[in-house]
Amino acid sequence: MTDTTLAFSLDLPGKRLDQALAQTMPDWSRVQWQRYIKEGFVTVNGAPAKPSMRLEGGEQIVAALPPVADTGLVAEAIPLDIRYEDDDMLVVNKSADLVVHPAAGHDSGTLVNAVLHHCPDLPGIGGERRPGIVHRLDKDTSGLIVIAKNDNALRYLQNQFKERTVEKEYLALVDGLIHPSQALIDAPIGRDPRQRKKMTVIPPGSSASSRPAQTSYVAETFFEDHTLVRCDLHTGRTHQIRVHLAYIGFPIVGDTVYGRRKPSLQLRRQFLHAAVLTMRRPSDDQPLRLEAELPADLQAIIDQLTAS
Repeated sequence: MTDTTLAFSLDLPGKRLDQALAQTMPDWSRVQWQRYIKEGFVTVNGAPAKPSMRLEGGEQIVAALPPVADTGLVAEAIPLDIRYEDDDMLVVNKSADLVVHPAAGHDSGTLVNAVLHHCPDLPGIGGERRPGIVHRLDKDTSGLIVIAKNDNALRYLQNQFKERTVEKEYLALVDGLIHPSQALIDAPIGRDPRQRKKMTVIPPGSSASSRPAQTSYVAETFFEDHTLVRCDLHTGRTHQIRVHLAYIGFPIVGDTVYGRRKPSLQLRRQFLHAAVLTMRRPSDDQPLRLEAELPADLQAIIDQLTAS
């Protein structure tokens, strides 16, 4: 790839240089512009400048921006169940066996590798050729996940999650007949001080650190020894639904970390599926509501329970 050279004038008196550039050329974030200015890629009237420089108006800008850096991530032809796509974002119905990010032990075969293959001309995030994963889904949780294609879309979508305007509904099958049939679980979650790979509810006043966490649920279907519940996430803590349902005594079927070590039904993963996602599109701020039906392995369990 080659450098991108931009030449233009700025007529924004009183503005900081980095703010003016981000406002005028929003394809790059303010943080990116700050980095480019500090590294000497931007000149003002032919001279280097600082991000904090106050403009007088009419300055001539030349920005010789470096190419999007190659992260070393490999594009892989992994099938994706795409439920929505435009120039800014992608929503995928993730299968339960698909890891989201490359990491130790999973340096290939991930959602990120698949998206790089699907989007060979990806603009990149933070100056790197990679997709922007907006939120998390555990490896063994299936369902809808949002991916940003550029910095502006990533910030726009992340702000919606931060401001809790995104609606996230999950379907979970739990052990037992849940009661009450609907409730709000308001219990802070933090890392388990005894088992650092697990999360747990941290009682108020404890020395361990925690963050507020709220999950509302409603029972959808009662079976003989299980309940299908619909959960609405009001916060986005790690393993939140799994921890909260186990905390009230109704762990998710197949969750051997927070529930029974030997699953009560023949299932190789936890019965948890991100079924509904509602947000606003970065392109036009219009609402977008998507649904993903239960995958075959989970639907088979429901069919089995219905027939028994």
